[in-house]
Amino acid sequence: MMKLAIIGATGFVGPKVVEEALNRGYEVTAFARKPEKLDIENERLIKQSVDVCDTEILATLLVGHDAVISTFNAGWTNPNLYNDFLKGCKSIQAATKQAGIKRYITVGGAGSLEIKPDVQLVDTPDFPAAYKPGATAARDYLNELRMENELDWTFLSPAINLHPGQRTGIFRLGTNQPVFNEAGENDISVEDLVVALIDELEKGQFIKQRFTLGY
Repeated sequence: MMKLAIIGATGFVGPKVVEEALNRGYEVTAFARKPEKLDIENERLIKQSVDVCDTEILATLLVGHDAVISTFNAGWTNPNLYNDFLKGCKSIQAATKQAGIKRYITVGGAGSLEIKPDVQLVDTPDFPAAYKPGATAARDYLNELRMENELDWTFLSPAINLHPGQRTGIFRLGTNQPVFNEAGENDISVEDLVVALIDELEKGQFIKQRFTLGY
């Protein structure tokens, strides 16, 4: 039975990743600063407190896992969001390697998706200023991750409109451009985002690549 480390398990996406992984029969260690906030109980679930920026301790705790899934977010209201996001992501990446784990999947933002050639969403005039530090940090981390040769990494960009909803398992995948529907909308539920995430863990369609999705 594959043992997964899910980092950021108490955020917007993390609990749904934990739920989906458990429903598919995985053993899960849910990492968070305050893991007691995770309102899920299962005999195959361990809740573990950690500071993701403490690379050495995180690496020790990751030993024995088969894959790392990160939904880490430094907090949208964090005034130092850009730097803290990059620091945390780099620490998780380094700890994964130190623990001898090859498979690393991280959830980033939609801001780096290309709206048209050489124009990314985060650089468009109407992109919300409140989200720009986080979106820029995720974009810059993707650029760094693309230079990573040791890990079998995958970067998942959600749809532009990510929202709570239903698990349908029916969506379309893309790579660097948003997956728009006929009405010009690009959205996905959190429940279906995590279906695509665990599907990628199982199928490995986008090793050393970014992918995205939409209805």
